[in-house]
Amino acid sequence: MRILYFADIRFPLERANGIQTIETCYALAGRGHSVQLVVRPDTQTPARDPLEYYGLTPRKGLTIERAPVSGPAFARRIGYLAFAAGRASGAGRADIVMTRDLTAASLILHLPSRAPLVYESHGYAPEVAAALPALVSTATAPSASKLARLARREAYVWRRAEGYVTITAALASALTERLGARPRLAVIPDGARIGNVVAHAVAGDRVTVGYAGHLYPWKGVDVLVEALARVPHVRGLIIGGHEKEPDLERVQALAARLGVSDRIEFTGQIAPAAVAARLQEADILTLPNPASAISSHATSPLKLFEYMAAGRAIVASNLPAIGEVLVDDVNAVLVTPGDAGALAAGISRLAADPTRRRRIASAARASVAEYSWDRRAERLEALFKVLAQ
Repeated sequence: MRILYFADIRFPLERANGIQTIETCYALAGRGHSVQLVVRPDTQTPARDPLEYYGLTPRKGLTIERAPVSGPAFARRIGYLAFAAGRASGAGRADIVMTRDLTAASLILHLPSRAPLVYESHGYAPEVAAALPALVSTATAPSASKLARLARREAYVWRRAEGYVTITAALASALTERLGARPRLAVIPDGARIGNVVAHAVAGDRVTVGYAGHLYPWKGVDVLVEALARVPHVRGLIIGGHEKEPDLERVQALAARLGVSDRIEFTGQIAPAAVAARLQEADILTLPNPASAISSHATSPLKLFEYMAAGRAIVASNLPAIGEVLVDDVNAVLVTPGDAGALAAGISRLAADPTRRRRIASAARASVAEYSWDRRAERLEALFKVLAQ
């Protein structure tokens, strides 16, 4: 099957969007499909090799094409959309077109001749845009006209896309309640690499509590730092933090105010391929998201599946989306979202009970088999086959 995948992102991209995009396309190519991934050029000079950056080897069937865009952000956006429209035009160009970009999906759906389109939703756009300024330090408040435009676009893509994917069942239910029922709606969560991860014992006497990912407020890292201040017998390992964003400085300042800087290591941003090894340094891994428009129903965090693959005990917020994968006292300890005291209590219980840590870690490692990237590609493939008939 010929799959044309549009991702309007600079590439390679260190964020989850870039990782999920390349892993999905790579896994689809691994299942014998011809996948053409269309992205923006790298912003670094010389341009980096995307596969090398993500720790992948070349794979037959996967082609990465960079749209020839330049200039200010607005010009790059318009240029990419125009390029995508040209690439998608014509029913003979591909068997399936896929994107998680709402504007690109809407544009492609207006083309007179094209392959069936699959749109992958990561949240109801107007709701996410309205909530983002309170959740991400660099976000700005959207205008009323923008929110109305996003709502119209969401409804149009929901009605017209031949296939529709959500990353959680909670998001599928919320969209159905808001926009009505639709056919060919598939719930397909994210995934992790599980074949090459070998868990090993952590050296040292003090239990290490880890976190990996971006440090935006909606991710809950501030809650984790406050929790660590209440559990003086553990050390922290916080992996992530973009150098051009204010979040790392904010979280480090909080650690200093709480007097815990000396027992928390902040790595800053590291290459995606290096994360798995750093996760092995932790005894307990945390997913401390507070409840929000994004995390409650629409998040399928890559770190969740990476934690499971790492073979470590997990303490996570008890949110609907996370509860689709984790079960309290089976493959994780689930705690009240946004509550530093509850998170600290969960960490303390696991830190004091190595047997329970091993049991929960083993269950998480066993259940991650359903969330490999290949399993995700298999689920997408099933939807594609229905649309290509």
